[in-house]
Amino acid sequence: MEFIFSFLIFAVALVNGWTDAPSAIAGCVSTRSLTPRAALILAAICNFSGAVIMALIRPGVAKTLYGIADFGADRRSAMISLCAALISVILWASFASLFGLPTSESHALISGMSGAALASNRDLSAIRLDEWRSVIIGILVSTLPVMIFALLIYRLTLRVFASQDRRGTMRYFSRVQRLGAGSSAFLHGAQDSQKFIGVYMLGLSFLGRGESGESFSIPLYITLICAAAMTLGTMIGGARIIKKVGCELTDLDPLSSSAADTASSTVLGVCSFLGIPTATTHAKTCAMMGVGLCRRHSTNPKVAIELFAGWLLTFPICALLGYLFSLLAHTLIP
Repeated sequence: MEFIFSFLIFAVALVNGWTDAPSAIAGCVSTRSLTPRAALILAAICNFSGAVIMALIRPGVAKTLYGIADFGADRRSAMISLCAALISVILWASFASLFGLPTSESHALISGMSGAALASNRDLSAIRLDEWRSVIIGILVSTLPVMIFALLIYRLTLRVFASQDRRGTMRYFSRVQRLGAGSSAFLHGAQDSQKFIGVYMLGLSFLGRGESGESFSIPLYITLICAAAMTLGTMIGGARIIKKVGCELTDLDPLSSSAADTASSTVLGVCSFLGIPTATTHAKTCAMMGVGLCRRHSTNPKVAIELFAGWLLTFPICALLGYLFSLLAHTLIP
């Protein structure tokens, strides 16, 4: 059972790397500040660094995921349900990636675990509202506020550089944009890896090898496994998602892309330190839409609707899949 669970955790983290990480570098690829290969290498390095560093200094998000749901007192039954939740995340993420939709594996994981726990515990108390409150705060902060913040940063930057030569300004922000892409990838690793670390720790507790009481110390090997899986997924790449977010959603230039990176990175950084689970995909794409509002006919409404639809469907679909797979697993496994 431990091997299967570890494999599923690795698979979910890997899927996250190729579906979420491309959003962090989509802007610099679309503006040709970096080649796709160079951007993927930058994202992989920053992803891994963010995952390891944040787990060492501020594992608040991991603790939130660790306690997101109550799977009941039967450890074997709880482990079966947790594995069912991970399978539901992999299936949903793989399906969405076929259409280039950068869905949030964080939200897929949270809802899949909640649905599976509900099937295992057969009680609404399986859904821990205190932890879900942090998730809802993360959703609220990473959408409209990020959009407005990016818009304000973009307008302020335009005013500051209004008297400067446009060609020279774009050359300057082409370099700044690389730093922004790196920070976005770093914070993606810092945020998302902790979610898988928290679930890994939860699974180990079901196997009798996890934390007990109030202590929450993350073994280094767990951090490295989750970070390596995300990095490998990033290197595999997500060409369709890069195209959807960076090229089809909004018409970007180095200046607007830098403004979007600054807004999304700021919000993600604050949420990571406060232990609030936040979808990096939501933050980055909403920031891009924010700068697009300043540029007439810049944002493609059809693509924006597709993205929002993918985000909204993630919660009910993954919760339902987690619930059904959990029931099916308990039926098939005596």
